[in-house]
Amino acid sequence: MARTRMHDDEIFTDADLLRRLLAGQFPDWADLPITPVESYGTDHDIYRVGEHLSARLPRIGWATTQATREAHWLPRLAPHLPLAIPVPVAMGRPADGYPYEWSVCRWLPGANANGTIDDLERAAVDLAAFITALRAIDPAGAHPRTRGGRGCPPVELDDFVRSSIATLGDRIDGKAALRVWDDVLDAPAWDGPDVWVHGDLLPGNLLVVDGRLSAVIDFGCLNVGDPACDLQPGWSLFHGRSRARLRDELDVDDAAWRRGRGWALCHGVGALAYYWDTNPGMVRQGTRTLAEVLGDTP
Repeated sequence: MARTRMHDDEIFTDADLLRRLLAGQFPDWADLPITPVESYGTDHDIYRVGEHLSARLPRIGWATTQATREAHWLPRLAPHLPLAIPVPVAMGRPADGYPYEWSVCRWLPGANANGTIDDLERAAVDLAAFITALRAIDPAGAHPRTRGGRGCPPVELDDFVRSSIATLGDRIDGKAALRVWDDVLDAPAWDGPDVWVHGDLLPGNLLVVDGRLSAVIDFGCLNVGDPACDLQPGWSLFHGRSRARLRDELDVDDAAWRRGRGWALCHGVGALAYYWDTNPGMVRQGTRTLAEVLGDTP
């Protein structure tokens, strides 16, 4: 599978590298078939290993702590969640010229949620149940949130959003995007306790089996903070009645809904500005999200 360079200092991987890593560290799996997984993900290369495993290799430095974080937290979160999540089974070490820690997980079947869901309103109910359950898990011991991390106050994203809009120039309706963003900044801030947020509930991180949501993957942005962060799929996945159903199921007030729209806007303009020439899948996703945000303003 061809790999497009998205980041200046990213590492390229392939099945041969993974086989060498497996042979040196997990020889029982080294002879299993290895198949690259088609994805428009940005931080990792994913490979299916045999029938029951997947390997996740970071391709950029900023993703290198994700495997350790997921290995620590996902087994603790999984029993409390109504949808399947990845189950780490092994942690790999740097070797054979590959500089990062990597992970092996149980394979989760399913297609991503782009156009594969039979009933979006039912999906909104299912995803709301997942978000509600995640929020309810005790966040004691969670890693400290960094400035601008998922779940942060919108003001911490202000420079990023405005610079992304400026970079895009006339490729988007920048004035409309800034009006939405100003409304987000004017919304009352979250004043409740920090809760768990997945932070990246894009269609590519939601798996669908037989037309229904079955799993949530890629917890690299797992964080604690403002729960409005996980309202992003209201605009990246849902629309119309299904968007309203998500809001109703989560009992979202106006302030949180405005902040959630801000997270969707941030993703949309950020993805378009950064991946315009390198990741068509992310550009399609960002374009769709931005269109829904701008078409759903008060």
